Amino acid sequence: MTAHPERLQDSPDLDRSDRPLPQHVAFIMDGNGRWAKARGLPRTEGHRRGLEALRGAVRHAGKIGIDFLTFFSFSSENWSRPPTEVSFLMGLLKRFIERDLSELHEANTRVRVIGAREDLDPGILALLQKAETLTKDNTGLTVVIAFNYGSRDEIVRATRKLGARIAAGELSPEAIDEELFDRTLDTAGIPDPDLLVRTSGEIRISNFLLWQSAYTEFHFSPLNWPDFDAQAFDAALEDFCARDRRFGGLSVKVV
Repeated sequence: MTAHPERLQDSPDLDRSDRPLPQHVAFIMDGNGRWAKARGLPRTEGHRRGLEALRGAVRHAGKIGIDFLTFFSFSSENWSRPPTEVSFLMGLLKRFIERDLSELHEANTRVRVIGAREDLDPGILALLQKAETLTKDNTGLTVVIAFNYGSRDEIVRATRKLGARIAAGELSPEAIDEELFDRTLDTAGIPDPDLLVRTSGEIRISNFLLWQSAYTEFHFSPLNWPDFDAQAFDAALEDFCARDRRFGGLSVKVV
């Protein structure tokens, strides 16, 4: 797939130019709890409003022609949060799939899930598999949900898979290259993110898409995730479009 620079015209806040939009935008949706605390609300309300922001980002991306969105919805480290908060987040995930899956499917949106699936609650696992199965043949926007995901864990799991193939005599160590390793990750078949956006003003990537972000552009928004709207999304895209992406080479502006 390719980016669609002509679709910049669909968003009045974006600069109308022929600069290509990113094909793949990834989000670290940070600041739900801080958003709620600043308003004297429970953290759960911040998470609920964060889900509304996610819905808005999906709709906006579909309108302007981005091909892939990845959301860091629940990390493998988040299990250490208070049980009541974890339970609420699991319920929020269930409600999102139950409420939004039909709308996503009707919009020709494909859903992919990345992250460790071993030991997940059977009910949660069944919902994730349902979302992927129902939408697997859709050809529009792909929404990737990183659930029970940690990038180091993903890399370790991929290494184990390759090691098992070597032990079984199916693969020689010399055959392992970057392309094969990439195909063994959870994100196989998904292009690396062009742009990674983190909200809440934190400047780190917190064990998210470490392998895939080797040449990703980063945008750190001071907004907490529930306040991240279409205008903020457009600002991140404008920032991306102003970058000179060299991928280790010389600037295209160098003469």
